[in-house]
Parts: sequence; C-alpha cells; structure tokens
Amino acid sequence: MIEIEYIVRDRRGVERLRTADKKAAEAYDRILENAERLADWLRAGSVLPSLPDDELETLTVHLARHAREVELILKGKPLESESGAGAASATAVKTEQAEPVPLKAVKV
Repeated sequence: MIEIEYIVRDRRGVERLRTADKKAAEAYDRILENAERLADWLRAGSVLPSLPDDELETLTVHLARHAREVELILKGKPLESESGAGAASATAVKTEQAEPVPLKAVKV
C-alpha cells in the first residue's frame, strides 16, 4: 500500500494544508504565494500600516482566493453571481474547487 500526502507550508514553515489531492495542493500553494505578494505590496505602499499581520494575511488570502471576482470588480464588470442563477451556481462550484479540503491520505 502506497500513501501519498501533500503538505503545503507557508513561507514561515507553518503547515497550512495537508491533502492527498496534488491539484488542490498546487492551487492552495498558488493562493498563498499570491497572498504573500499582495501583503508585501500593501505593506510597501503603506496602505494598511497599522493592520495586524494576522488580519492582513486573512485579507490577502481572501483576495487571492477570489482573484477572478476581484478582477471583474476592478474592470467594472458585474460579478457572475449578479448575472443570473445559473452563473451563481457555476461560481459556487468553482469556489469550492479552489478551496481544498484537508484530507489525511489516500490509498493507491
């Protein structure tokens, strides 16, 4: 029996996700990398100088996780959920896929 487990750690080495799904691990790793870039950019620009690090992390992870919606907002376009019920359910499915659920391991 072979068990494969992917562990995603942040820059500080803190374990953020443990999963058997490689795609989910890679997607979450991209979210963390983008969130770190956003946090660095916000701190460098002194946009939120007094915001505690944990709150900044929560904000930037949320923005990175919902990058498509943020992009639509910045382009002045309506969000997919505003254009109809069918689009709203499609957005919900995409969001669920982008947010991996931690798993122990899988038997192969």
